[in-house]
Amino acid sequence: MEPIKILFWVLILIVFYAYFGYGILLYVLVLIKRSLSSKKGRLKNNADYEPEVTLFVAAYNEKDYVDAKVENSFNLSYPKDKVKQVWVTDGSDDGTPDILKKYKNQGVEVYHEDKRGGKIGAMNRGMAFVNTPIVIFSDGNTMLGKESIQRIVNLFKDPKVGCVSGEKRIFSKDKDAAVGSEGIYWKYESTLKKWDAELYSVVGAAGELFAIRTELFQEVEKDTLLDDFIISLRIAMNGYTIQYDPEAYAIESASANVKEELKRKVRIAAGGIQSIFRLSPLLNPFKHGVLSFQFISHRVLRWTIAPLSLPLILMFNFFLAADAGWMDFSNLYVWLLMLQVLFYLMAIIGWVLENKELKSKLFFIPYYFFIMNYAVVLGINRYFKGQQSVNWERAKRGS
Repeated sequence: MEPIKILFWVLILIVFYAYFGYGILLYVLVLIKRSLSSKKGRLKNNADYEPEVTLFVAAYNEKDYVDAKVENSFNLSYPKDKVKQVWVTDGSDDGTPDILKKYKNQGVEVYHEDKRGGKIGAMNRGMAFVNTPIVIFSDGNTMLGKESIQRIVNLFKDPKVGCVSGEKRIFSKDKDAAVGSEGIYWKYESTLKKWDAELYSVVGAAGELFAIRTELFQEVEKDTLLDDFIISLRIAMNGYTIQYDPEAYAIESASANVKEELKRKVRIAAGGIQSIFRLSPLLNPFKHGVLSFQFISHRVLRWTIAPLSLPLILMFNFFLAADAGWMDFSNLYVWLLMLQVLFYLMAIIGWVLENKELKSKLFFIPYYFFIMNYAVVLGINRYFKGQQSVNWERAKRGS
């Protein structure tokens, strides 16, 4: 049983590190950096630094959000004459381009093609129409915080910054079944991003809201699934950093239920595997140093080894508990197995409650954690089978 014991504890350490240990280590490293750094405050907003920007939206069938999105963009606290709006609506057949045309005289540019080529196809095509030094990408169904553009632009005062990531926020409504778990997850991720940025660089931008120096954009492969991740990290690989401001935010409704969230997570997981292959030089810490450490710790482990370790941990624990004797409650492995079984029972209860449209964070958090990792397994399978489409797969949102 010794080899099984060793594997069991190694896998537990990997899972713990991927989801919690990295956060603890990251915080310690940030504290050390703070103590060693000279006392320099963050760059403050400077009204004299207001370059022209392009607010870029790649949209597919967003008729329910177009008016609110455009009005939201008009009302951001940044000089209106310095904000250019570019909408690329490849494949939209619900009238989205026609709705946008009524804003043509207000500076909204619309570039439509009937052919649907996925979000990255729209981005590659639309970047030809961007002529400002900074381009800000945002989704059609998200509303931006009033100061988002100003706060993003402020970080670009540092010439080492090549990309700025905003924060994704979840609009909470009691009837949104996934909001508790999804919201908690994003709050945790936001904290990690703040520490990542403080240590060196955020590991990938949020597609709901991120910006880059236009000159740094490189056309991305047409089958790319995680455009935001690939674009931002390729910029970081060229020596720039990705910074983060949680007060520059995009807000959207939570997924209508965990089943809808699963669809989105599976696509992200498939894209994660694709990204690891395409960003494989980042796996070399001798070349990319701290960025490699962050990439492996924050992303690679979560998209590969950690989720695949969970069923193995349960299986190995079963063997170890059986070897110790099921009723030997003085044995650590028996207690660990009981805790694992309890966790998965809570996840099952969370699933049952969701189907009955009942909510309890006590059960939804285990259920959501299970769904996240299950999605990775499905995503890995879908990627290697070549079954993941590059086209948008809209998840239903809570109303």
